[in-house]
Amino acid sequence: MSEKYIRKNKSSYMIVKNSKNYGKFNSIDVAKFIRDELICNDWNLESIRETYQFEDDYLIIKVIDGKLQCLGKFKQLPAHETIEKLYLKHLRNPNDSKYGLNISKIFDTFIIKKRIAGDDYIFGYYDCLDDAEFVRNHLLENSWNVNSFSQIQYCDETDDYRVIEVIDDKVYVLNTFKSKSDIDIDECHSEFLAKITKHKLGLAQHSNLHELTDKVEELEARFNVKAQDDVWSFKNTENPLNDVIFNLTPFQKSVYDAVNDSTFDEIKKSLIRFKSGNFDEKIRKNLDELVEMGLISKNEDNHKYNVK
Repeated sequence: MSEKYIRKNKSSYMIVKNSKNYGKFNSIDVAKFIRDELICNDWNLESIRETYQFEDDYLIIKVIDGKLQCLGKFKQLPAHETIEKLYLKHLRNPNDSKYGLNISKIFDTFIIKKRIAGDDYIFGYYDCLDDAEFVRNHLLENSWNVNSFSQIQYCDETDDYRVIEVIDDKVYVLNTFKSKSDIDIDECHSEFLAKITKHKLGLAQHSNLHELTDKVEELEARFNVKAQDDVWSFKNTENPLNDVIFNLTPFQKSVYDAVNDSTFDEIKKSLIRFKSGNFDEKIRKNLDELVEMGLISKNEDNHKYNVK
């Protein structure tokens, strides 16, 4: 039958009959094989099985949106759970994009956005892709209903628990735990409020929480806890950043002043006037202390200010 009903389209091969597209495949041999199965079953998509042995491989075939999709090849027949994971992965990322459906990245923040009835709705901001994917996956499986989340939400894919809060129809991930027994809700709320407060006061960068900076008191009342932090004091101070910097030791302050998105060697060079025994170790010790205080951070080989 040669290539009857097979239409080449750039790097893929479509099965087409009477202007109906039955699916596209990366290999012409696979396309021919599936075409022959369709012919044998009178072009009935419902008759196509989930797995087929093809040459030395097993093909995983699914009907998605009225078209056949080959989700993968395996040397051994995969378990049903593996097939379901492949299916879910395809639904979440049918176009094989970088982050999958409804997730984009602006600077260091991952955003979940969906267009509904002609309007764009943002469902959340996240500082890590894992949290964004977790929330997006749940929303996809629950018709984009933000009220479908529990406060403690289990993820069977990663086998962990996330503490969730929905605020103004946006979904926030407060923390992740491997064991449910490790979760302290009050502590999660306090740490969450501390991050918002530090971002508001310029003590740290948490861009994913920017929309909450005017809601700290409201959220403290809602959670019945206060924002607390091991390093910063949020009470009775106009500028806690200045207070902490003022209380640095003279050498700590000199090291802090030398940080300007600089490498260790650049910082060392600017402090050469203080050179003494164990000079490198002394600088590294003070840099580590400044990182622990949250004043600076290390990105690969460079140290930079969190705020200044």
